[in-house]
Amino acid sequence: MFHSLPESHLQVSTFPSKPPFFILHVYTTSSPVPALTLDPCAGQTAEDLLRDFIRKREKGQLLIQRLARLQENIFKKVELSVSSDGFVHFGDTVLLMNPDSKSSDLGGTSEERDPELCGDVTLAVDMEEVSLYSDEPLQISRGLSAVKRVDPIGRNAFCIVSVDGSAVGEPLRYGQNFLLGTKGGVSDKLFYLASDHKTFRDFAKKSRLQKVFLTAELSYLTFWQAKSLDPQLRLEHEGFPVPSETKIIITHCYTNRNLAVPRTFCVWSHFGREFEVICHNYLDSRRVEEDKNHWEIITGNPGPEDGTMLERPKALPEGYENKLVS
Repeated sequence: MFHSLPESHLQVSTFPSKPPFFILHVYTTSSPVPALTLDPCAGQTAEDLLRDFIRKREKGQLLIQRLARLQENIFKKVELSVSSDGFVHFGDTVLLMNPDSKSSDLGGTSEERDPELCGDVTLAVDMEEVSLYSDEPLQISRGLSAVKRVDPIGRNAFCIVSVDGSAVGEPLRYGQNFLLGTKGGVSDKLFYLASDHKTFRDFAKKSRLQKVFLTAELSYLTFWQAKSLDPQLRLEHEGFPVPSETKIIITHCYTNRNLAVPRTFCVWSHFGREFEVICHNYLDSRRVEEDKNHWEIITGNPGPEDGTMLERPKALPEGYENKLVS
């Protein structure tokens, strides 16, 4: 208690650092009250903060270091498999693209005409759930989203995996079960695309429909099939090889729901605005799948330019270029 001290004998000073540390100096001349100082406590607190910062920096656990390492891994360029016969094969590294079929100046609802919702999108690992604030090593997220970029990187590259013993290099066929595996750019082992029936407690966050997720366990929940886009020719096409860069329907075997990107449900991650990916059958009045269920399997460009087949120039008939110039 300092009420017995004269007011002139009590002084308070502060450090310029934050939070302010108050140092109490008590000067005694004739008072029997002993002197009191808090300088050692204030100095020890600042030293602890600096020591903790240096320790985390040496271990690479600072937030800025973890974010830089994450960006380096998931944005690392991936080389896609090149198809010599125009078909998709087991073991191929590919992109799954939901093509843009509506332009901003065409018909449709106001949401569908939004320029932000137009353009090609690819299936990718959703980085929203990646914990950057934990001292544990970076782990792959179990969620998925659709991103507006078609260049192959760590987070949107998938591998076609066989489930029936088909050898690597054999073509994937319509109606044949297969797996979609990815490492997400941050994992050493494959995680597989899966889905399950929605429940009252387990559903997609935005649309509340059947969600898709990644899992390391192989089960019937991870089985998918490619189907022809035209329902009238679907039975006839079954058993034929699946061509690349061609619109198809990807159906979940267990729930018989199609992989879809509604584009009206957005999710925000550390890298901006992305779209929710779900399993749902979007059918028009003729019972035909809408563009939300359309997918293309993109392979690599066999030419010297590298990149994807989307970047390959279209072949023109002989003499057609001269007519365009004239």
